[in-house]
Amino acid sequence: MAAKLGACFTCLATLGACLTPVEPVLTPKARPAALRPAPIQVAQATSEKSAALRSYLTSVQSSQLTQGLLRQDGGGPDTPFSAEMLARNFKQIVFYNEYGGAAQGVSGKLRRWDAPVQFEVFFGPSVPPSQRARDTQDVKDYAKRLARATGHPISANSGGASRANFLVFFVSEDDRAATVNQIATRLPGITQANLTAVRDLSRDIYCAVAAYATGPDRSTYTAAVAVIRSENPDLLRLSCIHEELAQGLGLANDSPAARPSIFNDDDEFALLTDHDEVLLKMLYDDRLKAGMTQPDADPIVRMLAREQTKGPL
Repeated sequence: MAAKLGACFTCLATLGACLTPVEPVLTPKARPAALRPAPIQVAQATSEKSAALRSYLTSVQSSQLTQGLLRQDGGGPDTPFSAEMLARNFKQIVFYNEYGGAAQGVSGKLRRWDAPVQFEVFFGPSVPPSQRARDTQDVKDYAKRLARATGHPISANSGGASRANFLVFFVSEDDRAATVNQIATRLPGITQANLTAVRDLSRDIYCAVAAYATGPDRSTYTAAVAVIRSENPDLLRLSCIHEELAQGLGLANDSPAARPSIFNDDDEFALLTDHDEVLLKMLYDDRLKAGMTQPDADPIVRMLAREQTKGPL
């Protein structure tokens, strides 16, 4: 027994002699760069003009909600629509252009996308991180809904999407022009002159979109830019996402007769309705073609409206 214990002590002594003493750490070592927390993102301070606009838009939203506007229910028993109404609304919304200036009352051609649509979201420096996260997620969720409604490939990314062709900006009065000018001209065929309608917004415009056909077919969209005021309160921003992104897909006009619909300037509905989803489904039906005139498309539109409502026209 004593011999065994002696052998053990001998082994321990030998082991101790072989080990290098541990150097005491007197001060904390620097954390590796990969483990350092990301710097806290702080929004740039806004001007008095931007703050006043935010206050104004908040009062607009409150007033509309008090009046029973900005509905989020998608329509219901109080807003029925027939095949005839659906066909009429489709023709008014698809074949006219809200931003057409003098040509607004002239019937044009059916316009839509052929290539997959990929949204990319950008923010001005004054937009706080919490709002950025919310708006980015709202765009991603809405892209999935638009893809289901149209049957067209539509997706959303945030930051650095090389194939993005539909840019969505959330910018304030302070940084709108600089941010849009800097980024949007990356789109092929888009110049600063093309961006005037969405960059230079009057006070009563909460958001805007412009879709461009820069390829050989002037009826097939290849790029789009949507600009949404970051001063808008949450529901107005979400309403802008729903309307501008759908308009950028080809539902370009508003109609006072369209109900239940966000494509109506009365602001009764804040979010895309069941009626509007049907319009998108019809717009991207293979039986319709980009470049069709209203008379050419009319019999097909009437047939599609009957199919969607299962009623006579």
